[in-house]
Amino acid sequence: MDYLTGKVKRQLRFEEEAEPRTAMHEIFEWVDSVAVAITVVVILFTFIFRIVGIIGPSMKETLHQDDKLIISNFMYTPERGDIVVISRNYINEANDQVYQSSEPIIKRVIATENQVVDIDFETGIVYVEGSALDEPYTRTLTNNQYDIDFPIRVSEGHVFVLGDNRAESLDSRSSQIGLVDKRYILGKALFRIYPFDQFGGLYN
Repeated sequence: MDYLTGKVKRQLRFEEEAEPRTAMHEIFEWVDSVAVAITVVVILFTFIFRIVGIIGPSMKETLHQDDKLIISNFMYTPERGDIVVISRNYINEANDQVYQSSEPIIKRVIATENQVVDIDFETGIVYVEGSALDEPYTRTLTNNQYDIDFPIRVSEGHVFVLGDNRAESLDSRSSQIGLVDKRYILGKALFRIYPFDQFGGLYN
């Protein structure tokens, strides 16, 4: 009987000692999981994704001042219709005086290398390879002409870009922007993360 009583007491002591060790183990596992998650997020937003903010009205009504977007350049090849962020020292608004800025600009890819772009500024219609584009995303027609002559062929390694708000966008219609070297493209805009009530993808 004494033997059984002693065995039970030893078992109870073992369980009491094991309980805090188990709790501590769970805490270490939780901390380890959080550390791994933070590391993954840091890697993703260092090498694959970036967060950028919108400056200016050139992409209305698609994007607005102070919108926050996630962009990525990972294994990216520009295609027509893509919204891209461009690292070039040009302004983002047609109504401002020309000045050098460190802020990236955001535009929509209209044509890629070797494609021919033409614009009928009377009707405001853009043509690529002789076909009129269906552009439901534009706020205004493309009636404003700058100093680029059309038609124009997009040179190799470049893209032709326009802002969705054609009346207030300085873009490839102007020699101040011109054809954009693909090496200047920071990435394709994928999601809007702010304002929160407009969170989601940018393409229907």
